[in-house]
Amino acid sequence: QLQASGGGLVQAGGSLRLSCAASGLTFGSYVMGWYRQAQGKERELVAAISSGSSTYYVESVKGRFTTSRDNAKNTLYLQMNGLKPEDTAVYYCAKGVSDSYDLGYNQWGQGTQVTVSS
Repeated sequence: QLQASGGGLVQAGGSLRLSCAASGLTFGSYVMGWYRQAQGKERELVAAISSGSSTYYVESVKGRFTTSRDNAKNTLYLQMNGLKPEDTAVYYCAKGVSDSYDLGYNQWGQGTQVTVSS
């Protein structure tokens, strides 16, 4: 089970930190990712982190978002700085099918809404 939290309403330029608590899975063995889906748009992979903490970021968030993980606490994080209105979306955490960020994800959290006002 994956439980995301930390979303909210923030002004442009502000920051939020999302958390994703994992239970019932071998958290430390898989890549973990953050997806987002804006209204009317397809879901996109925003960031991912392997078990060894190698990271991936979509171009639009590079330099603003940072993902990290605490394997001892089975928790995934997404620090979002310099937020823009176009970052508004529902954010989901997800577990990969392997330890590679580009081979798919097979378990999803419930999503947390992030709204950035201009």
